[in-house]
Amino acid sequence: QMKKQCDQKLLIRMKTECVPCSLNFNTRCPAGYTKITNGTGIPDCRYYLEIKTHTLSFLGCRHHCTKEFEQPECCKGHWGPDCLGK
Repeated sequence: QMKKQCDQKLLIRMKTECVPCSLNFNTRCPAGYTKITNGTGIPDCRYYLEIKTHTLSFLGCRHHCTKEFEQPECCKGHWGPDCLGK
């Protein structure tokens, strides 16, 4: 019995919202995602505060998250919804 389905593993990456670094300790990744940064995260973004007529921009932190995702695919030479086509 030859395997007709060869699932592809995809790695999806995302970043959490930019917040003040001191508040970023407890930031969680969305459900199903794994946090790959720790502590306050990475200071690679800016967040904004509106004060009366001005908008101030500050350096903020965010976490990077990944999720492994299996994408069903047929092996080479097979096709169709159940990979039975040749």
